[in-house]
Amino acid sequence: MPDALDSRTLTEVLAYYDTWLAFNQRYQRIPGVQAAVFAGDRVALSTAYGLADVDGGVALTPQHLFRIASHSKTFTATAVLQLVEQGRLRLDDKASAHVTELVGTPVGERTLRDLLSHAGGVTRDSLEADFWQLGTPFPDREHLLGVLTDESSAVLGENDRFKYSNIGYGLLGLVIEAVTGTSYNEHVQAAVVAKLGLDDLGPELDAARVAEYAVGYSALAYADSRVPIEHVDTRALAAATGFYGTAQDVVTYFSAHLPGDERLLTDASKRQMQHPLWKTTDEEDGPRYGLGLQITEVAKRDVFGHSGGYPGHITRSLVDPGRRIAVSVLTNAIDGPAAQLAEGLLKLVDLAGSKDRGEGDLARFTGRFANLWGVNDVVLLGGRLHVIDPTAADPAAGPTTLELDGDSALRVTGDSGFGGYGERYRFTFGADGRVESYRGAGGLTSRPIEHFTLPDRVTVAG
Repeated sequence: MPDALDSRTLTEVLAYYDTWLAFNQRYQRIPGVQAAVFAGDRVALSTAYGLADVDGGVALTPQHLFRIASHSKTFTATAVLQLVEQGRLRLDDKASAHVTELVGTPVGERTLRDLLSHAGGVTRDSLEADFWQLGTPFPDREHLLGVLTDESSAVLGENDRFKYSNIGYGLLGLVIEAVTGTSYNEHVQAAVVAKLGLDDLGPELDAARVAEYAVGYSALAYADSRVPIEHVDTRALAAATGFYGTAQDVVTYFSAHLPGDERLLTDASKRQMQHPLWKTTDEEDGPRYGLGLQITEVAKRDVFGHSGGYPGHITRSLVDPGRRIAVSVLTNAIDGPAAQLAEGLLKLVDLAGSKDRGEGDLARFTGRFANLWGVNDVVLLGGRLHVIDPTAADPAAGPTTLELDGDSALRVTGDSGFGGYGERYRFTFGADGRVESYRGAGGLTSRPIEHFTLPDRVTVAG
């Protein structure tokens, strides 16, 4: 199939994706969801739903800032590759060549390549890491060096297997400081963020803008209600987890990692970052990791990006380089389904591009409809009508496909054997041309969700 979507199909996908995000923010009880999509050569969608501050009743906007946590690793890797291009360091340099406090230590023997790809066997977060639940402050430089020089921090030998390490990325931040003679935060701000002209992206908590941050919240797994979590400085682990941003600025940043864009790196360096070096699970065809980037398969296409987990914020960004599409979803809950919501966009894109466009006025049948059993969306994607369950984790999994069958009916032309293949959806329209109700393939009446109500008790109609 062709890589790029035509503008009409892209418009259909983004229009539905926006409403799907809105539904899932409410349905999954997420305090807030912010999302953006870069397509072709521009930010094509920037949206937000829910609340930035539940107690204050502050509506979330596309301008609110989120902690994007381990997205920071992509910026750190970008900065390292820039220094490699400038001849100021090499990927095969040992860490101790730049951070001399580590000379003669096991971790000091690890190469920058090992650290970037999480193949250095370095401890994930150290033996005492309650800073991740704000039990202690995040490590400062002295604390981090203490962890790095402790022999127990070399948990495995180098290149034994993929072993994720925030401490290893903290060390990369120290390397950048040693090579550039400036702080990590100042260097990546100038070398990466400023080069893209992004005002709502930065390497560490900005105390002057604290009122602009979305409040982060705890999970519902261990309590009936969420509580707010304070934003804190990540100090010497900024290179691993300090960054903040808006979804719009994050996808704009990732657009600079698309082929042909050399604002930050040459294509050769970007290929090194995006090359799938290590399996991250035991599955042969499972996700992999490159140099500061996660590489995974979504809708049978290889995509790259990163996730982020900060106390109170869960985030995910994905880039399909072939289709030149990037999506970033930011949530302000420690159990936020950011990965599911980001993948949903790419799955809808795949569904929309899978068939030729249909004939007739199909848009008038679309909408979100409800009956006692749940909610269904009749959606126009790629010029074809689909019935999608918006509560499903994968919006494109097993959709019912419909084709025009007269002025007010649609026939099911694709469905499982348990569905209504070959049967009809019969629509009733009002004087304004809008759908008042429909009877689905199973004969049940559904109504637009905004007009669907339940009595205090459901009983047999007399």
